[in-house]
Amino acid sequence: MNVEAKTAEGAVGDRRHRVVQWATGKVGRKSLKALIQHPALDLVGLYVHSQAKAGSDAGSLCGLAPVGISATRSVDDIISLRPDCVLYMQEGFNLDDICRLLEAGINIVTTRGEFFYPPRMDPQIRQRIEAACRKGSASIHATGSSPGFITEAMPLVLTSVARRLDCLTIDEFAYIPESCSPEMIFDVMGYGRQPGNEFDPNLLSHMAQCFEQSLSMLADSLSLELDSVQASGETATASRRIEIADGAFIEQGTVAAQRITVAGMRNSKPLLRFRANWYCATDIEPGWTLGKTGWRVTVEGDTPFDINIELPRTSESAAEQMGGYTAHRAVNAVPYVCAAKPGIRTIADLPQVIARLA
Repeated sequence: MNVEAKTAEGAVGDRRHRVVQWATGKVGRKSLKALIQHPALDLVGLYVHSQAKAGSDAGSLCGLAPVGISATRSVDDIISLRPDCVLYMQEGFNLDDICRLLEAGINIVTTRGEFFYPPRMDPQIRQRIEAACRKGSASIHATGSSPGFITEAMPLVLTSVARRLDCLTIDEFAYIPESCSPEMIFDVMGYGRQPGNEFDPNLLSHMAQCFEQSLSMLADSLSLELDSVQASGETATASRRIEIADGAFIEQGTVAAQRITVAGMRNSKPLLRFRANWYCATDIEPGWTLGKTGWRVTVEGDTPFDINIELPRTSESAAEQMGGYTAHRAVNAVPYVCAAKPGIRTIADLPQVIARLA
């Protein structure tokens, strides 16, 4: 860790930063490609989980020409590089690995949902992370597109012209077959099953954990105290038999859409609300209002907004394109996290993240 990076809060300047990419899944590949092509960040290492990827060139793993950096499965190898920052983007997380990196003085930017807001983190995780940050004089910051950009950066901008907020609602819309395999749709996400009385508790718990932290951070930043954060889920069924892929169908009367709501409550009413509207069909019962893939942000108060944000398709696959929305904000945050005070840093602790585009 370069000591001068911690001498002035937010003092990013023009210095270059040495960065390691950690994991190369959907989001990690987009991050890796962005690092290689970034004008002020230098890729110095790559950590992978798969034995099949170990030893592979970093460029080859993200669709670029070889860059002379080989992937490793050794945490010791990564620490020995003494990078300024690690972009931590693995599926799940290993607390021991994260603490080792921080204790070694390596800053972390992560897209994991467990590290957004210290007061709402698991107390044992928070204690270990904060101790590691103190030992290494390092910082960790969690960000992404959702949660992240749409639950923090966008609301903070919209409320900057307000003096009263009655309710802020973020509706996320995602047509699931665009970016998920039939195996993921049926076996993991539970579409095509018979509707039951109880929403999938594992999915509900995962969403509540991620968005509770982000919405609570937003509320505290706006000096609005929440009484509680509540999570609920509901499903809608296909009104006819629907083909979602070659030979893969959602049968009439089975689950074709899911809506998960995480709401920050104040005076028994929602004040900050995120709703994930994920669907495999629009011919559903009951009939929900479903938008194209993207977000709708509704602000009720003395300066109301109703903003629709669609994500037009590019030449990339939907999965690759969506990965970029999450990965790129994390990449752009690297210089700011390297310049931040040690600790678990939120968006409210950092200057506005401004991309340095090539």
